[in-house]
Amino acid sequence: MDDFDLVNDFDRIFDGGGDYVDVSRRPLGTARREDAEPEGWVAPEKPAPEQKSARGMNSLSEDEKPREKALRQGIDALTDTELLAILLGSGIPGKSVLELSREILRDNDNRLAYLSRKSIPEIVRKYKGIGTAKAALLVAAMTFGARAQTDLQIQDPRIASSQEVYAFMRPRLERLNNEEFWVLHLSRANRLQSVEQVSKGGQSQTTVDVKLIVKSVIDRLSSGIILCHNHPSGNMVPSVADDQLTRRIAEVCKLVDVQVLDHLIIGPTGYYSYRDEGKL
Repeated sequence: MDDFDLVNDFDRIFDGGGDYVDVSRRPLGTARREDAEPEGWVAPEKPAPEQKSARGMNSLSEDEKPREKALRQGIDALTDTELLAILLGSGIPGKSVLELSREILRDNDNRLAYLSRKSIPEIVRKYKGIGTAKAALLVAAMTFGARAQTDLQIQDPRIASSQEVYAFMRPRLERLNNEEFWVLHLSRANRLQSVEQVSKGGQSQTTVDVKLIVKSVIDRLSSGIILCHNHPSGNMVPSVADDQLTRRIAEVCKLVDVQVLDHLIIGPTGYYSYRDEGKL
């Protein structure tokens, strides 16, 4: 009987893959259940079901990433879906940011005008997974774009004389106790494109880097510039250093086909114009 049970146990061990079973602790002749668990055996924990995480920009291939495409081809090359994906930043569990963007646009009949009318609470309520932060960013971007469009319809002022430059810059400079140097960037039609402060100094002087002015001119694709600085002392007659700086800037700008149209020195009671005085 003992030999017979030992043989059966050996067969079961062999058939089960060779795992050792201590048969001495089981009464002889007691059959072992095939599905019984060995004494002291602990069942491994079942792996938790895989959680689907939000699929952001990093989950996309290089060709799919809108930011990289914008850097390669320019922002205008992006579709509405890709622009929206940049604003959202990441998708939601089980849905990539591009898929989420397509879904939102499709829900608005692919009309940005419809989407722009939605409020922050409405977006949060309507699109599962989008919180108040993303909704606020989206609404802010839409509002900012609308304001930019309105501003684009306002024609930039045209600068045609030293009096117009003085009227424009006087509020910025006439009451200062320190010197500042500014550059007005103009288009080919002499319309003001941007105004830039390039230097800020003490009561009697300020240091101006000509290279930075030329770089700014090139970056803005300016057709012409007007230089402007103040004399807090009230003496609006240009110094020798003012004359040298004006000539230097004019010479360097000429190399990049940009004309220095004027240089104004503004004081508390008036101004001096290089152009009006025949020095440019």
